[in-house]
Amino acid sequence: MSTPTNLHLYILAAPLVTAFVLNLLGRISRAWVMPLTLGPLAFSTIGSIMLLGQVLSEGGFSYTVGNWKPPFGIELLVDPLSALMLVLISGVALTATVSALPWVEREHPGSEHLFFTLYLILIAGLMGLVLTADAFNLYVLLEITSITSYGLIAMGKGRAPLASFNYIIMGSIGACFYLLGVGYLYILTGSLNMADIAAIVKTLPQSAALATAFAFAMVGLWVKMALFPLHGWLPNAYSLAPTGAGLLFAPLMTKVTIYLMIRVILNLFTPEYVFFSHPLVQSGVVWAAAIGIVCASSLALAQRDLRRMLTYILIAEVGYMVGGFWLANAQGMTGAILHIFNDAVMTLCLFLAAAAIASRTGSLSFENLRGLYKTMPVTMAAFTLGAFSIIGVPPTCGFFSKWYLLQGAVQAEQWGFLAALLFSSLVNAIMLFRIFELAYFSDDHGDHHAGDHSHHAPAVQEAPLPMLAPLVLTAAALLVIGLGTGPLVQVIRQVLPQFF
Repeated sequence: MSTPTNLHLYILAAPLVTAFVLNLLGRISRAWVMPLTLGPLAFSTIGSIMLLGQVLSEGGFSYTVGNWKPPFGIELLVDPLSALMLVLISGVALTATVSALPWVEREHPGSEHLFFTLYLILIAGLMGLVLTADAFNLYVLLEITSITSYGLIAMGKGRAPLASFNYIIMGSIGACFYLLGVGYLYILTGSLNMADIAAIVKTLPQSAALATAFAFAMVGLWVKMALFPLHGWLPNAYSLAPTGAGLLFAPLMTKVTIYLMIRVILNLFTPEYVFFSHPLVQSGVVWAAAIGIVCASSLALAQRDLRRMLTYILIAEVGYMVGGFWLANAQGMTGAILHIFNDAVMTLCLFLAAAAIASRTGSLSFENLRGLYKTMPVTMAAFTLGAFSIIGVPPTCGFFSKWYLLQGAVQAEQWGFLAALLFSSLVNAIMLFRIFELAYFSDDHGDHHAGDHSHHAPAVQEAPLPMLAPLVLTAAALLVIGLGTGPLVQVIRQVLPQFF
């Protein structure tokens, strides 16, 4: 264990404190919005990279807030996985925000400070979620992220407030389920500290109360992460949200909740209880995830709007990670955790590309995508790389996590899950190649005659640089993460229990 440092608290406090400063100064002048939004996120990104370096070299550590010793005080756990998640959240948030700033200026003129106040509190909440080692504190932070999300979605146009209301209802149901689970645990153990509860759970006999606590906690988190068929709130919420908010929601919200599910299983209920006491439940969850992957991929295939299609791909990807972790073997769990990181970057890339396209075409319906390879070559090149990663083409990062998931499915002899993964990859290929075809061939078929290119070639109209630069950077990251999978897997393996 390394010497505790306060760096993780500064990483968490930077966006939280700046949110209140931004709310005050943003009212006086809009000039404060950009520096007070990008500044703390840049600080948090650099700080989280430094923290990860320290944890990998010296080991993780536990931190008690306000010096109240656990199990009475709130404990924060900084281990290789939570440090990696901090890097992911701060890095993705910083990249998304660069692209979101011009969108917020366009969609919410005069109220940018209000938008980014909620936005920064949401990021601080996500950081808190990956650090906390207290079951009730996790619920509080989950609600902080949810309430800020409701507000951001409601700032959208058209039917966005209704989508936000649906999300409020489903989100509240999910939160109630998780809180009930924690309540049952508290009755059984008299503690809210995760490590303390895990130690007591090992000594408890199998009981209906413990099974109920686990079921409630899991269902609550599954609602929050939009695992099929509990996904009803997500497509409208994400596709109708303001573009700037969607850029943050899509890559992070579901992935952080999946991380919470993994934490609750590993650090709260223990893998021995979850996987080995209830083999039928374990197998049933894998089958449910497989069905979810097939259904969500099929629904994605039916969409005629790019952003809405991506939201259904997102729901299918949730099935990948949930099913992969519940395979309960080292390969499946490694693939699931690796896919959290890969999918966050892949989703960010595709949503950044969609935002860049929307900035030029005004709409993301498939009819508006014609000829984009000619008018937006850089954007479409980045989109193509993101699409290849979602399909699972090597050497993009998407291939490697899918490979681990497939190996895990074979090892666990879960042929239904294996078939669902292959079916989803095939459907993704069909969907995305349909978009390539639309974007490659122009509407005007007369342009294809040999001598006409100089006269009829459409002018290149790329998205503005603040939208294009993060997109190109994210697309490059897909290759870098793919080629650097080995060290990432070594870090992930440190967190998994030794018997896997």
